[in-house]
Amino acid sequence: MKVVIIGAGMGGMSAAIALRRIGIDTEVYERVTENKPVGAAISVWSNGVKCLNYLGLEQQTAALGGMVEEMSYVDGFTGETMCLFGMQPLIDEVGQRPYPIARAELQSMLMQAYGIEDIHFGMKMVEVRDGVDAATATFADGTTVQADVIIGADGASSITREYVLGHPVTRRYAGYVNYNGLVQVDERIGPATRWTTYVGAGKRVSVMPVAGNRFYFFFDVLEPQGTDYDRASAREVLREHFAGWAPGVQALIDGLDPLTTNRVEILDLDPFHTWVKGRVAVLGDAAHNTTPDIGQGGCSAMEDAIALQWALRDHPDDVHAALAAYQGSRTERAADLVLRARKRCDLMHAKDPQTTEQWYADLRNEDGSNVIRGIVGNILGGPLTPAP
Repeated sequence: MKVVIIGAGMGGMSAAIALRRIGIDTEVYERVTENKPVGAAISVWSNGVKCLNYLGLEQQTAALGGMVEEMSYVDGFTGETMCLFGMQPLIDEVGQRPYPIARAELQSMLMQAYGIEDIHFGMKMVEVRDGVDAATATFADGTTVQADVIIGADGASSITREYVLGHPVTRRYAGYVNYNGLVQVDERIGPATRWTTYVGAGKRVSVMPVAGNRFYFFFDVLEPQGTDYDRASAREVLREHFAGWAPGVQALIDGLDPLTTNRVEILDLDPFHTWVKGRVAVLGDAAHNTTPDIGQGGCSAMEDAIALQWALRDHPDDVHAALAAYQGSRTERAADLVLRARKRCDLMHAKDPQTTEQWYADLRNEDGSNVIRGIVGNILGGPLTPAP
């Protein structure tokens, strides 16, 4: 069997590695000419880490991951700690430590595990179609490739998705922008092994450790979609949004590098349950574009990869049965995570200000058990983290 994967992001590379491990001939085509991920880092929760471990990358993942021993929520204006709790109960319950990881390093790890020399870079797919005996992808340079299966891991603006659904879909602006990057650990902002989140007025500032004595940081701000952004102005923009916020937030703004600070408009997509058309299927953001508010976008893509491997393993002689099994095992789970993230997004970003103020009040009485219960609920339900 030959499988062509369109897209060398986290989902596409995880799928390529997974399929190769069971002897399937794979080819990966990526539109960009080099590895330049959008966003500075990613929360790889325990379900995602288990997927990477399953792919034989346990040691590499642990080496790249930041050590998060505690979580805290902090009043964004006063700097007062609202709640503080350890992560060990979560680790004990799900059997795996989560790791925040710099996105470029995670991407590079996956590419190297597969073989960078085996990835076809600079190949922009412009058309995909099913056929009786094979599916065909056509690229901007006029070349075509045929395979028993084509997997569209071609991201949030997926061409494959349009083909599978038979129509385009419009992503929904979630109402906020995420400014993010990497800085050296600074204890004025938060302890080196703590995920610290400042909250207030529907905004959020967060730092979490990644390898190399660095924090991954992000600022969530409510801005209109399409607002102009000049990277050089990052500090000024953030100082305006966070005027009057706590000293730790000001130290973070002072310490960031404007030229490596990303501005990402946050969008998602209403869940849908048709992921397959003949020999063509979608995976990752192409199938379930989500907001990052529960940190499950990348993890869900990795779960897709494992589920796809299992489906093709269990139906080696019937592509259509395999893809039906893949779709059947994933759409409900992925849709649930998209809607959980959307609900969390609205809570944290003051879609209903009274509800958000109540959340802030609840955090002041939180011992960690409710937060951990919510995270565990997100983690459980995947192929390697089945719900009880």
